This record gives sequence, structure tokens and C-alpha cells, in this order.
Amino acid sequence: MKLTINGETVENIKAQTVSELLAELNIVQGRVAVEVNLSVIKRAEHEAFQLKDGDVVEIVNFVGGG
Repeated sequence: MKLTINGETVENIKAQTVSELLAELNIVQGRVAVEVNLSVIKRAEHEAFQLKDGDVVEIVNFVGGG
């Protein structure tokens, strides 16, 4: 599958769900926000949300600081 992830086209993605995509990219789910085609995907929906070829995905890491 071909996705655009954070503005970069990535081919040969095997993941079918948001949860699988994060695992494939070695990203810990707990501290990220995920948007697919301009819609925020709630963490509770990551395992069930199906990705489609051509989707545009934005993954944002939360960073704490003071």
C-alpha cells in the first residue's frame, strides 16, 4: 500500500490499520496523535480504523516540557 506520511510518500506499507502502521513504523502509540485524510483518529479507534491505498496520514508526537 502507498501512503503519504507526514508529507512523504511511502510505498510498500503492509499495515492495514492505524495501530499496525504505528507498529510498522516503530512508533509507541501512547504519546502520538494520528490524523488520516484531515480527520483525527481517536486512540481507541487505532486498532479498528482501516487504512486505504493513497491515504494521507499525519503522526504528531507529544513532547512535554516546561
